This record gives sequence, C-alpha cells and structure tokens, in this order.
Amino acid sequence: MGVEVGLAGSYWAKDTSVEVLDCTLGDLLRRAAAEVPERIALVEGIEDHAVRRRWSYRALLEAAEQVAHALLSRFASGERIAVWAPNCPEWILLQHGAGLAGIVLVPVNPAFLADELTHVLKTSEVAGVFYASLYRNNDLSAVLSSVRARLPHLRETVCLSDWEDFVDSASASTPLPAIAPGDMVQIQYTSGTTGFPKGACLHQRGIVNASRFAALRAGFGDGGVWINAMPLFHVGGCGVSAVGALAQRGTFVLMPGFDAAKMLEMIESEGGTATLVVPTMLVAMLDHPDRPRRDLSSLKLILSGASAVPATLVRRTTTTFGCKFSILFGQTELNGVITQTGGDDSPEDQAETVGRPLPQMELKIADPISGEVLPLDTSGEICARGYQTMKGYFNAADATGATLREDGWLHTGDLGAMDERGYVRVTGRLKDMIIRGGENIYPREIEEVLFDHPGIAHVCVIGLPDERWGEVVAAVIRLSANDGTAPDAAPPCAAFVDGLHAWCRSRLAAYKTPAVWFFIDEWPLTASGKVRRHVLREQILGGGHRGLVATKTPVQPVG
Repeated sequence: MGVEVGLAGSYWAKDTSVEVLDCTLGDLLRRAAAEVPERIALVEGIEDHAVRRRWSYRALLEAAEQVAHALLSRFASGERIAVWAPNCPEWILLQHGAGLAGIVLVPVNPAFLADELTHVLKTSEVAGVFYASLYRNNDLSAVLSSVRARLPHLRETVCLSDWEDFVDSASASTPLPAIAPGDMVQIQYTSGTTGFPKGACLHQRGIVNASRFAALRAGFGDGGVWINAMPLFHVGGCGVSAVGALAQRGTFVLMPGFDAAKMLEMIESEGGTATLVVPTMLVAMLDHPDRPRRDLSSLKLILSGASAVPATLVRRTTTTFGCKFSILFGQTELNGVITQTGGDDSPEDQAETVGRPLPQMELKIADPISGEVLPLDTSGEICARGYQTMKGYFNAADATGATLREDGWLHTGDLGAMDERGYVRVTGRLKDMIIRGGENIYPREIEEVLFDHPGIAHVCVIGLPDERWGEVVAAVIRLSANDGTAPDAAPPCAAFVDGLHAWCRSRLAAYKTPAVWFFIDEWPLTASGKVRRHVLREQILGGGHRGLVATKTPVQPVG
C-alpha cells in the first residue's frame, strides 16, 4: 500500500493486479473442503466450552449439501427463502445450502415486528421462512402467524427448533443445479436509517470477492480464527466476516450476539486472531473491566467500520491490544467493502482515511448533480463501478435507476474526498448535510473534532430547524466514563458546555460550531451499529429525548 500514484483528479482506475475469482460460494466451500478437510471451519461460540459444536471443512460441506437437497425438495432454484433468526450455526448452514441449491436467501432482522417483517417478506416474495421460535422474549412464531395472510407468495415455514426434521427430509436423489458466479445469492435489505428499506440483489461473484479482498487487505492469514458477533442478517456478518474467513480457509467462531465480556473470553478461549466490530462494540471491549485479566495475545487484527471510526479510537485500540487495525468502508449495494486501510498504511492514514479502493473496483468522487469527476481533496459523492455492484433493487426499477446508472456507476449517497494517492476520506452523507444560512456543513467534520475531546466517548451531529438560519448545528454526546475530564455531576454544568464550545471554536469556523448540545447514555441504533440520525432528530424535536440541551442560555431539561 505504500506505492505512490499521483492522481490528477478524484478518479481511481481499477487495480487489476489481483484477479477476481470467477466462482460461487459453493465453489469456495468445496475448494476449502478439498484442501484442508479436517481443519475446523465453524464453531458455535456459546458460553459453555464443553458443548460448543464444531464442524470441519469436510463436515461443513457435507452438512451444506444435505441442506441444499432438503431445500430443493420444497423450493425451486431461483425462489427466495427468508431466515428470521439470531446468529446460530443453522443460519450459516442455510446460507451455504441455499447457495449450493441456487435458492436466494433473504436475511431478516429478528428484532423486526409485524409490519417490518411483512414489508421484507412481501416485497421479496419469499416462498419459505426459516425462523427462531423466540428472540428476546418476542414470540416470533406468533408474529409470523399474525402476518401470514398478508403474504401471498409464502408456502412454507420451518421453525429452527425442527431443524433436524427438516434436514432429514433431504433426498440425495435430487441433483444439485449448476450455479453461475453471476447468479443472485441474497437479497439484503438496507438498514433503513430513513424510510423503508429496499432489497439489494447481491450475486455470488460479488459477495465472494468483496469479502475475500477485504480479508486480504486487512492481512487475515490462511487458517486464522475469526471471532464474529456481527449480526448475520447484515452483510458485515454473513459476507465480510463469514465469507472472508472461508476465503482464507479460516475458522469462523460464531457468537449468538455481542457481549463485551463474552467476546473477550471467546478471543482468549478460541485463540481468536481477528474480529470485525463497529465502534460502539469496540469501545465496550476496551472499557470492560475483564479486559486486563484476559490473555488476548492471539489477537492480531481488528476491523471496524459501519460508522465513523475516530482517530483517537484507532490509536487507543492498537496501543491497548497490540494489534493491527483496518477500517472498512462500503455498503450493502456493493456486496460489502469498497475501500479499506491495510496493515502497512501509516498511522495517519489509518486514523484519518478509509484507505484506497479494493482491487477491481473503479471509484470516483463526483459532483452530485452532474456526475463529473471533481478535483483532488474536494468533497463530493462517492461513486463506484465494477464487478461488485448489485444487480439492482428487487422489483424496484425506479429506485434501481436512481442508484445504479446506465453507465454502470453506483451512486452511494456518501460524501468523500480523494487525495493524490487515492486515499479516501468520508465527509458525510448527502442526506445528513446541514445547510445553515446557505453554507453546507458536513456533520462528520465536526464529529471528528469532538471525538478528540478527552471527555467524550461518542458523538453524533445533526441539523435542527431554525427560523433565522434554516438549520443550526446540534451535537449529541455520550460522555466518557471515569476519565476525570467529564463533569463530576449530572447534568453537565454550563461551564463544561462552554468548554466544549471553546474546544470546537478553536478548531472550526464559527458557523460549524454546535449551537445546541445534548447529553445521553444510549443511542438509537440500527442492528449494524449505526446511529439512527432521523430517530434522534425526531426524539429531540418531539421533546421525547432523555437528556439535556444547552445553548448560550443556562442549561435546560428536555422532555
């Protein structure tokens, strides 16, 4: 990654030095099973060591083929089945089985309630649903029963508690079809930080190579041990983590969900070498009282992304864990990662950029209106073109055309800038941009300044309506715990707020400095760990947000 490029404009021609594997998910699994049949491929990362289930690559392929035969006894290739369950080995077996059978998997967030579930199942026209009976005391069976009449394409439902009966229904006489690398493999619904989520149609070639390239760029070695607590219904879980580990013939340790203490124990007990965590998860691991007493010497690599990764967090992580760090940037519509930092990048590039484009990906920073390439170090829309763009949004031609243009460029809606070496800085989202008195303000720039304050653990900057300016800048903050810099008493005193204002004012223009301050303990998050900015804004405007607001007038309670 140290090669000097010297670009003339914000355009990166695809790097063809690493080939795209023209293969399917099934091909990848068969290759690993042939090359390292007895190596452990999958571990059920539950708390009790004694009953953790383990699959070698040989056993995983055999189980996946049996699942594929069972699926084909009920569904035809090309049909869609949903999996509505938290992380579990059966989820992975379904992913591999569906891939071998040519059946399209539709991952569904197990936290969804009736209307959210109906939207995904109805718009994707699923023929079958595989579901857990319970999730966080929510009776999924009852919810599914309540909406079934609204789902005209749904024929079959299978509870995962009946998994063995389902697998036993397989008939080996049903031949597995020939699957092409360009065939659809999943419909992944966008996280829905605003509006209704859309179903991005991902393909075999895309999810295999985007995940493989991410593992290679990060430095995840052959046979490494990947500890995963990311939700499998997100492309970071079922793609980057699961398929990235598979591409390097590694061991994938699947935790039911994230818990900082259990994650630290799992790294120690399973000899974890790598993990992908969003910043909120990483902070929880660093701050957990169990961390100093755990032997985490096996940990060589931490990957992070999904939301802003502040420079202070990068430095703290590498110092505390003694590991390498890799920042990922991408989106569901691109089968996962498109730019990434690597282990050989300088500390400054690690802390301040999201790296260079991955191999075989063409990228430009474009004027959001004209699509023209912008000069270097100029903020514009990040657009990508290459093998890993989605096939489109399922049954949504208008939405597809607005995002994936006829010339092949996918418009991400993310704002960024590129330097002469091809390194990209993310500056925000088009829809998050704040317009104050005609000036465009990008929240991420302000967030990075506040992240450097020792009293702040996490921050989200949003725009609030204002009669005079149109919008004003508001900062929503979670304070650091027990570092001695945060105010001693809650709520934060006016003097502390004045200090934050001065901190920003010494680093930012006056119009970018927040005029309104909120302090909270917990964020409204998507399942992938992103702050739901529109929810935060609605809570504040509706007076239902727990916290405090301070302007240049005395601090006043909200709600």
